[in-house]
Amino acid sequence: MEETTVQEVPLITNDAVVLGILVIILAFVFSTSSSDRPIFKKFYSVVPSVLLCYLIPSLLNSFGIISGEQSSLYHMASRYLLPASLVLFTISLDLKEIWKLRHKAGLMFITGTVGIVIGGPLAILIVSTFAPDIVGGAGPDAVWRGLTTIAGSWIGGGANQLAMYEVFQPNPNLFSAVIAVDVIVANVWMAVLLFGVGYSEKIDRFFKADSTTVNELKEKVEKYRLSIMRIPSMADTMVVIGVGLGITGISHFFADIIAPWIEANAPYLEQFSLTSGFFWLVVLATTFGMLLSFTKARELEGVGATRIGSIFLYILVATIGMQMDITAIVSQPGLFLVGFIWIIMHVLLLLIVGKLIKAPFFFLAVGSQANVGGAASAPIVAGAFHPALAPVGVLLAILGYGVGTYGAYLSALLMQMVAP
Repeated sequence: MEETTVQEVPLITNDAVVLGILVIILAFVFSTSSSDRPIFKKFYSVVPSVLLCYLIPSLLNSFGIISGEQSSLYHMASRYLLPASLVLFTISLDLKEIWKLRHKAGLMFITGTVGIVIGGPLAILIVSTFAPDIVGGAGPDAVWRGLTTIAGSWIGGGANQLAMYEVFQPNPNLFSAVIAVDVIVANVWMAVLLFGVGYSEKIDRFFKADSTTVNELKEKVEKYRLSIMRIPSMADTMVVIGVGLGITGISHFFADIIAPWIEANAPYLEQFSLTSGFFWLVVLATTFGMLLSFTKARELEGVGATRIGSIFLYILVATIGMQMDITAIVSQPGLFLVGFIWIIMHVLLLLIVGKLIKAPFFFLAVGSQANVGGAASAPIVAGAFHPALAPVGVLLAILGYGVGTYGAYLSALLMQMVAP
């Protein structure tokens, strides 16, 4: 397991160069996906453009050209560009319309959580029938201890993952191996969801889903956008960027005060992720954006607030993609098998419940990603359906932070019970 900690020097180490490469990739994908050439039209009718924005950087990382692990770009994008995009997406928010989505969105999110809770123990049970050594071990080396951190990550996020690490104390080498499983399996599943976005209408027909409420929200936002649309001036664009990054700065300011204060005065609230600065950053940026939707700032949508928010978000997509090293699967194939069986259990439960309640694919995809990916990637999947839907992903991901530690702890107890 020690080899998982070895870092190889990538071909390109300068983050300025890496950022340039990522943005060129985004420019190439978007220019070709909007091209009228038959070859591109045919290609993008099969492969969604957002998937390529994610997949190409992951291939560069896998082949050692760039390194997501050694780069600071993901931290920059998740801390600066993600909150700014959340502000710009939520400025034109129609809370009344989003509230209409609550029943099926909430049910699919809870189903996703249950799928993670029971998926881990079931994966251990299945693998133990033919390869007990993979899921065995004793003391700190017990594989189930390491897997508890995946449960924390997949239900909540990084804070919940570290909470499980502190509670169950797996061997650090085991922890580094399961982090690789966490990242690879979660990213492969995200790629599948992004691919599925292009076929959402066919999937909805299979589910016999009624996507009226989702379509109504999209149409209402589009109608509002057209009513206030105008060619943006330099001043308009600067105001949009100023609001996005300005509110991000204010959110950081308060997050840096609130999180340490709670950690010092109410450390028991860590179980709700309330001691995490990133949690507060996401919550504050979303809240400020929602508050601005009740002011004249809402009209910034007419000069491209969502478009600029989408640019920020796609840069984040590329930096998330460069975190994935598909060659890591070879180093720990046994643990990856457990991870893939686990995610399949999660998906099967979502498909069964989605079919029973006739939920649109949107709810399945976002309910799943709000669990597995959290606040950094749930709005990406939701926004791939339509930028107006990105806030739905954020709100569900925040809910995941709240239940993450409890769900992961329950899953951990079940995994301990069934471990060989």
